[in-house]
Amino acid sequence: MLKPLFAALAIALGTATAAAGEAAPAAGPDLTRLSAVLDGRKPDAVNPTPVPGLYEVILGARVLYVSADGRYVLRGDLVDIDKGENLTEARSGQLRVRAIAAVPESDMIVFAPPGPVQAKHTVTVFTDIDCGYCRKLHSEIDNYLRAGIRVRYLAYPRSGLRGESYDKAVSVWCAEDPKAAITSAKKGQAVAKASCPDNPVAKEYELGNQVGVQGTPTIVLENGDLVPGYVPAARLVMMLDHPELR
Repeated sequence: MLKPLFAALAIALGTATAAAGEAAPAAGPDLTRLSAVLDGRKPDAVNPTPVPGLYEVILGARVLYVSADGRYVLRGDLVDIDKGENLTEARSGQLRVRAIAAVPESDMIVFAPPGPVQAKHTVTVFTDIDCGYCRKLHSEIDNYLRAGIRVRYLAYPRSGLRGESYDKAVSVWCAEDPKAAITSAKKGQAVAKASCPDNPVAKEYELGNQVGVQGTPTIVLENGDLVPGYVPAARLVMMLDHPELR
């Protein structure tokens, strides 16, 4: 678990970051001190940045920065002022996409556009059964589908891995017909208690924490951007079709 780190830092850059997963060169940073800060956890990748002497450290879907001598650790946004590009958020988006792609759709509850309507976009929504705006979003599911938006639900019980919201999520995800169960549950109707081996609710909750979910609903766009809260179908289509207007 991360210990307290330094406050956010904005640095002017002139070139793009290294590709995700690129191995650090031989003369990489000294990670001795960093290991203590991370309670011994090993980074998934360590890559050079365009800033001399500064390296990015990948931890799941999180990005940190470390100085070459390993003395200084930074957590915050690395910004290319000339290009108006937040390099940290762009990299975080890539990591979110990769993390979510590792979840089989059989563990999600997926609503796809019906009949002749072609899916133009797919969004992934971390949802709680009882939260008001989660229910509002689902009450308009047909609007999203008619607009060509495919909706994939992942479980994120607000109370964590115990309590009523967790139990409801398990019952929904383990139901014989999860789509019907989640629709009934979000209308406030009782759902038959159910359980199943290897139910994915805990894993999906932990994934939400990993990718930065702080409340429900949280919509993850195709490029990995996080959109907190309910968004009407028309606005969501605009955001997906015209990312420059977000």
